[in-house]
Amino acid sequence: MTAHIHTPTPDLAKSIDFYERSGFTRVTKAGPTFFSDGELVIQVNAERTARAGMALYGKPWAEVIPALGTPVHACPGGHVCADPNGVWTYLMDGDPPAIGPSADPNTILGECKGLSIETTDMALTLQFWTALGFTISMGTAESGWLVLSAEGCPGVSIMKAMMCPHLFFNPSLTYFNGKEGNPVVIEYVRKAGIPITEEVTHFYKEGKVDNSIIRDSGGLGFFTFND
Repeated sequence: MTAHIHTPTPDLAKSIDFYERSGFTRVTKAGPTFFSDGELVIQVNAERTARAGMALYGKPWAEVIPALGTPVHACPGGHVCADPNGVWTYLMDGDPPAIGPSADPNTILGECKGLSIETTDMALTLQFWTALGFTISMGTAESGWLVLSAEGCPGVSIMKAMMCPHLFFNPSLTYFNGKEGNPVVIEYVRKAGIPITEEVTHFYKEGKVDNSIIRDSGGLGFFTFND
């Protein structure tokens, strides 16, 4: 199975500018718009019915769909459904697009750890993603957070509701850069002229900004965090 992140846009030119300022490389010149940070691939979709989430390829979806526990609808090239938190998941037939990540990681945002989702129902969310072929690689449902992994796919981090003391947009991408590296990343973001949605100061009584949140033109969140 392989997968890429899917994000909508109301203005393709603005989204292209956002990803180029963030250091992503455009890996297609014609047709669908794809960007890569060297590991992660993101499709920017200007269709009015596009939604943020993940597109997956390479499974016999007819066998998977009954275990998802959610309505599934036909869409061009496959099926679409949403996890219990409204994160759209595209179950695509056939082969993935003939693209690859750029040769070297190059985004100014740091090291991507995958898709982050906030949930009000950990059990149903876990049922959905494990039915797709993801398995727990870190954390536990009882602790309120866990990380799911599947070969060829971005990781999926799930946090229970009321756990994160900052804005949260379902879904978001999380970049962890360490306590020393993240302030540098935040400064890169400022210098690149990328609007910051929230400068997170919750973890410092002194009001120090040690984490930040930005969003692309379609609303996909990007967490640049220190750990």
